[in-house]
Amino acid sequence: MSRLFGSVRSRATLGATLVVAVALVAAGTALLLSLRANLTGEAGTRAERSAQAVASELAARTPLDKLSGLDAEDTPVQITDEDGVLLAASEDLERITGTGTSEVTPAPGRSDADDDRDGDDDDRDDDSLDPDEIAPGASFTNGTATIDGDTEDYRFAAVEVETPDRGRLTVHAGAPLAAEHSAVGTALTAMLIGFPLLLGVVAAVTWLVTGRALRPVEGIRREMAAITASEDLRRRVPEPATHDEIARLARTTNATLAALEASVERQRAFVADASHELRSPIASLRTQLEVAAAHPELLDLDGAVEDTVRLQNLAADLLLLARLDAGERPAGTRVDLAALAREAAAGRERVTVEAEPVEVSGSRGQLARVLANLLDNAERHARERITVTVRREDGEAVVGVADDGEGVAGADRERIFERFVRLDAARSRDDGGAGLGLAIARDVAVRHGGTLTAGAAPAGGALFALRLPLAGRGPGQPPGLDR
Repeated sequence: MSRLFGSVRSRATLGATLVVAVALVAAGTALLLSLRANLTGEAGTRAERSAQAVASELAARTPLDKLSGLDAEDTPVQITDEDGVLLAASEDLERITGTGTSEVTPAPGRSDADDDRDGDDDDRDDDSLDPDEIAPGASFTNGTATIDGDTEDYRFAAVEVETPDRGRLTVHAGAPLAAEHSAVGTALTAMLIGFPLLLGVVAAVTWLVTGRALRPVEGIRREMAAITASEDLRRRVPEPATHDEIARLARTTNATLAALEASVERQRAFVADASHELRSPIASLRTQLEVAAAHPELLDLDGAVEDTVRLQNLAADLLLLARLDAGERPAGTRVDLAALAREAAAGRERVTVEAEPVEVSGSRGQLARVLANLLDNAERHARERITVTVRREDGEAVVGVADDGEGVAGADRERIFERFVRLDAARSRDDGGAGLGLAIARDVAVRHGGTLTAGAAPAGGALFALRLPLAGRGPGQPPGLDR
């Protein structure tokens, strides 16, 4: 069963068919009940009219053997007294149920002559009829009656009438329910035949429409399987020429493939650049060690130490980038940027710090690394002076590192934040730079919910602006640190 309904198409078809089936059964049941109630009510109305007509004749002192209601062929009538004794019944009535008495033969009683004499002794006019003598309304029951050998279902109405000579009498009159049974049976037969056909049509249409709607999904699946098998991230899934959810899914899938391709290409370039950067200090260090092994007196110990430091710094940068790429979140501790800027500037002769106390939430070590990288970059390009400012601006903490060097051209102000990128004026590796300092600084800023941009300094050099949310507003903020 799970395999049979394992596809969206089959489940959608089953669901639509079940919903329509429930709706049809509910509507059909309501229709049959309404039809039956209406026809039964109509039969009750006819029975009540017949009973009222006989009651009117009794109220007018019509003798029992002259009641016109007893001659109707399809309307069985019974007249009983207060004790339930049958006084009169339809001529052809053979058997009856549902009226409270199953008798069809009147009990011996007074004769019609007595009825006439009693009528002569009464002071009231025989032709007069008091409407109050007939009880308002009627009670209804269902039963059966056999007339001339034919047994059918009837709707019986009971009407009470007050007579001066016999007391309170009850007139039971029935109307046949054959029309109700016939109509309900016809409607039920039509439903039993039509509902399965309609459900079959609904299932077939749903199956076809769902299959047509899901056809692009199958195309996307096949293409994704082919991309996975070929490992060719340049391929894209087909996009339907529609504006529905499937088209948006295809566009999102292609965007994901494009981002994945860019990430893989960036990773490959990163590995290639890292290998290239590692090759030079390793080759230099090996050469020095080989020369020292052959000629110990020629050992350049300072150069070997310098190359080792470069390798150590590059390995630390690569490790930090790997942790940032893995989504490492900064610690949510309070960091005073003013104190951090003074610590980073300590020991640097050309650096001036102008700072006001500003606290942010994050990793103290990573933020110190950002300031150190910015100051290292500024020292490589500054002529005489470097200025570090820390201030509040528009609800953010802003750290500015400005130098009086040549500055950064507008076209390069974003490119310098890419990994392993050096501008033409900074190609030399002698200073130990690998083109990762600014890339690391921006990645750390982004992980702290901030930004790092490059612009022009008032003195004509470069100005790097680090913007971070104040303490209590940044990501990773632990509870209880809001001021």
